[in-house]
Amino acid sequence: MEETGIFCTYCDSPAPASPAPAVRTCLQCEASFCEKHLSRHSKSSEHTLVEPTDRKCSTHKEVLKYYCPMDAACICVSCWVAGDHKGHDVELLDVASEKEKNTTMASADLRAELDCSICLSLYTDPVSLRCGHDFCRSCIVSALDAQEAAGAYSCPDCRAEYPERPTPEKNRKLGNIVERFLSALPDMEETGIFCTYCDSPAPAVRTCLQCEASFCEKHLSRHSKSSEHTLVEPTVTLRERKCSTHKEVLKYYCPMDAACICVSCWVAGDHKGHDVELLDVASEKEKEKLRSVIEKVKSEREEAGRRVQKLKDHTTEQEEKSVRLSEKVTGLFTDLKEKLEDLEKRIQGEISRENDQVSLSVSDLVKQVELHKGELSKKINHLEGLFNFTDPLTFLKGNVNCGDISDRSCDVIGDVRDAQCLEEDLVSQILHRGLLHFAKNLTDMKKKRQFPVMQKSDVLLDIDTAHNNIIIFRDLRSAFYTDTLQDRPDGPQRFISCQVLGSSSFSSGRHYWEVDVSRAERWIIGAAEESLERKVSGNESFIGYNEKSWGLMVNNDLTAIHNNIFKPLVSDSPVKVVGVYLDYEAGRLSFYQLCDPIRHLHTFTAAFSEPLYAAFCLFENSSIRIMK
Repeated sequence: MEETGIFCTYCDSPAPASPAPAVRTCLQCEASFCEKHLSRHSKSSEHTLVEPTDRKCSTHKEVLKYYCPMDAACICVSCWVAGDHKGHDVELLDVASEKEKNTTMASADLRAELDCSICLSLYTDPVSLRCGHDFCRSCIVSALDAQEAAGAYSCPDCRAEYPERPTPEKNRKLGNIVERFLSALPDMEETGIFCTYCDSPAPAVRTCLQCEASFCEKHLSRHSKSSEHTLVEPTVTLRERKCSTHKEVLKYYCPMDAACICVSCWVAGDHKGHDVELLDVASEKEKEKLRSVIEKVKSEREEAGRRVQKLKDHTTEQEEKSVRLSEKVTGLFTDLKEKLEDLEKRIQGEISRENDQVSLSVSDLVKQVELHKGELSKKINHLEGLFNFTDPLTFLKGNVNCGDISDRSCDVIGDVRDAQCLEEDLVSQILHRGLLHFAKNLTDMKKKRQFPVMQKSDVLLDIDTAHNNIIIFRDLRSAFYTDTLQDRPDGPQRFISCQVLGSSSFSSGRHYWEVDVSRAERWIIGAAEESLERKVSGNESFIGYNEKSWGLMVNNDLTAIHNNIFKPLVSDSPVKVVGVYLDYEAGRLSFYQLCDPIRHLHTFTAAFSEPLYAAFCLFENSSIRIMK
């Protein structure tokens, strides 16, 4: 030490009473170390240690005697007189070092006062006990919980005892001090990386990849200014920034192998002769690519947002439509109830009228029979008086005109037959005619409530398109599969697969038809465009197996099919009759299972660009019938 006069680079400026001699100098770091700081120095093999050597200005080769606070750099006199630091306010190194030392010590002292004695970290939500000691709220609560089993409570610091569990009180002032201390050390709190050569924790502002060490502002000013010493943001992942083979700093990027490499990798390693780029250049290029990707992803995100909004708007529209439809249904059934109630009133009125007529008729007959009954009573009294006469002459004279009474006996059955009866047949006829009139008015009532009138389209089979294994009935509504080939001439419209189309095309409007498939084990029904290929054998021309047709298929399972994409469907019962509804302008083709109640099976949506035909595909042991 006395011979070299070289001190540790990272110790505070030596005082005469306590010099810190350097015991080794690192050629890699271009720094000298005392025993203490040497223990913290990198142990990597590329850090060559030699006997202590002096440190001088790399530009002027003069001893570094001053510190430039403006540039946070140690400089020689020539740097200040005629160099990059000309005219700057500078300080002697020992003065500047003392200032930094005082600042660091003050910070370290304050930090010590802000540590919780339980967790040894900065206070979090500090609270105080009555004895005056402070703790983190969670720490003291945990400590008191642990003491609860013993039934005795005491302060973890001074052991002051409490007869009952103490209630910690929030220490707002201490909390504010901690917050201000943390705000004054944002880098430390953000990275958690400290200076390698400080005795008390001081936040690192830079990390040197060459030295494999981190530096605070003070020690960074003493660090080598050589270009080989690459400074980066504070990091602990130094090994990741060096080549695992050559132990050198990764400075280049090899696009061919998409790898970060060192200079030795390029000169004599696996990447020899490859085109390479500096990391920052390659990084910018990759960032430019990433910008394009980000823009694309943002565009996709915006598109997804528009789709989400469109779906939400669709949901709102359908909810409003549901409300309107519910109101229309309520209005229609109100009309139906009114019509039926009117019919009921007319029939009930007719029954009441006929009942009144029957009652009046029977009442007249009752009066006549009552009069006849009175006359008979008088006769009976008269005859009984004669019967009591003892004188034969008087009896015979009085009984002369009594013989005609027996001929005027009352005919009960005739009386009932003469009375009027309720005309049930008339009531039934009125009911029948009223219901027929009601049925005729259903269409008008649906139109009044703006319900579309779904009338069946007159769909007939086109025999010129039918495969020769399909027999078409005379009514052109029924077809079944046969093993016997039909002798029909070939033509451009005829399928060579077992299919048949309807004879009429649909290029606008709404259309509806029903198909009985109860006698078919396997079948496909649906709609096809006019340009559907007819002369291709196999599945390619089957309904739904291409982009020109849409179908509902039963082949063991129920399936919706279009463009060779299958969607399994579920039905609670076998499908016997299918309703097909086409709304050409809306681009909707729907299938319904006609049972009680009617079930919606599937709806295809598409932008129809050609006329559509009803389409049918039959298999062995199958027949279909278009219902009238």
